[in-house]
Amino acid sequence: MAEKYDLIVIGGGPAGYVAAIKAAQYGKKVAMVEVERAGGTCLNWGCIPTKALLKQAEFAIHLQHAQDYGFKVEGVSFDFAQVVSKSRKAADKMAAGIDHLFKKNKIAWIKGMGTIERPGQVKVTKEDGSVEIYDADKILISTGAKPRTLPGLVLDRKTVMTSREALALTEAPKSILIIGAGAIGVEFAYFYNAFGVKVTLVEFAKNILPIEDEDSSVLLKRKFDSYGIEVLTETKVTALEIGENGATATFEGQSPKDGNSFEKVLVAVGVEARLDGLLGPDMRLDLFKGFLQTDARYQTNIPGIYAIGDVIGPPWLAHQASWEAGQCIDGLYSDKVPQKTHLVPGCTYCQPQVASIGATEKKLKEQGIAFKVGKFPFIANGKAVGTGDTDGFVKLLYGAEHHELLGAHIVGAEATELIAELNLAMNLEATIEDVLATMHAHPTLSEVIADATAAAIGKAVHM
Repeated sequence: MAEKYDLIVIGGGPAGYVAAIKAAQYGKKVAMVEVERAGGTCLNWGCIPTKALLKQAEFAIHLQHAQDYGFKVEGVSFDFAQVVSKSRKAADKMAAGIDHLFKKNKIAWIKGMGTIERPGQVKVTKEDGSVEIYDADKILISTGAKPRTLPGLVLDRKTVMTSREALALTEAPKSILIIGAGAIGVEFAYFYNAFGVKVTLVEFAKNILPIEDEDSSVLLKRKFDSYGIEVLTETKVTALEIGENGATATFEGQSPKDGNSFEKVLVAVGVEARLDGLLGPDMRLDLFKGFLQTDARYQTNIPGIYAIGDVIGPPWLAHQASWEAGQCIDGLYSDKVPQKTHLVPGCTYCQPQVASIGATEKKLKEQGIAFKVGKFPFIANGKAVGTGDTDGFVKLLYGAEHHELLGAHIVGAEATELIAELNLAMNLEATIEDVLATMHAHPTLSEVIADATAAAIGKAVHM
């Protein structure tokens, strides 16, 4: 007889492991089915290791400009394999932490490929080919997403890579073509450039980070130009030919200055739902644009089967996935009504950092919403001047009539930390007057938020 659980979670990323722990905290008998190790793409091959690499890139750039801080540094070199190894250790440490939480919460860890054979039943295929069957009152799908490619571009995962293979390189290539200038492409461009790689970044849209406010994208592009990163916008790669020493690309739009041959190519053009092997032959779940469809309670079209995280569509962000996990589990095991949020902060961790929440200026104009713009540069902030982090600005969009915060956009030092205040402000429907009534400590970077707010009504003091 198959072992029975209250909840079986398939997929152990930020959506799945949070959901499993939350369900266990409600006293439920929970099992996690995962083909690899705890943490999913985010922890093992995404958010955590990339942030370690980006910190090392920032350190490398500081060393290159040590004289700006009064230091004389000579003969500095780097061990690229050691740089990558440190990022892997960060992922290992976080994965071990999740293992500990699973043991503490008495969650069964079942390693293998989970397949839903029928409602209430999961077949797990182990690495050795053996099969085990488990029953559950409820099944939660959190299998995430995987990198997609473009038609005609073959991924050999050695020369033409996804972000996963890029995170495992032990030697820095001499040159790299990065296709796609969303957050992943931009972050890898910054990282490789810091370690002396010739980087060409290609984006089909008008701007890099195309979902961000245009002012943010334009400033970051200008900064990348100063780094020596070649940025080709309104350009696409139509073909790649893999050879012994790299790949040759065919471009439509702009062309690179130094030719079209590259040692490595990173394809960072988005993701698709990870559904491989998930459903048995008699199971059909509704899809929308290739992602699982769910109702307001995160239930699929089959009662008792739920889905959260990247597998149900954009935005493909770890914090969104974990938030959905909490909403879904609270909805299942308490009297709370689950929500689907519309306020999701977006963060890009290059330098300068980029972060945003809410509407862009373009979106507000399209919707015919009257608004005020408050913009304030970091170069006029005392803390930023003192630390040498003067690139960037805060741009706040407030409603013209009621002064409520409608959107916030930050480019600059610690932008990804500063955005939380503005997310909270939007959740609480804060106004210009509310923000100005909030004392911001001096000297801090957060003062830029107060100054940008004052600028929206023409009362900025420091500009």
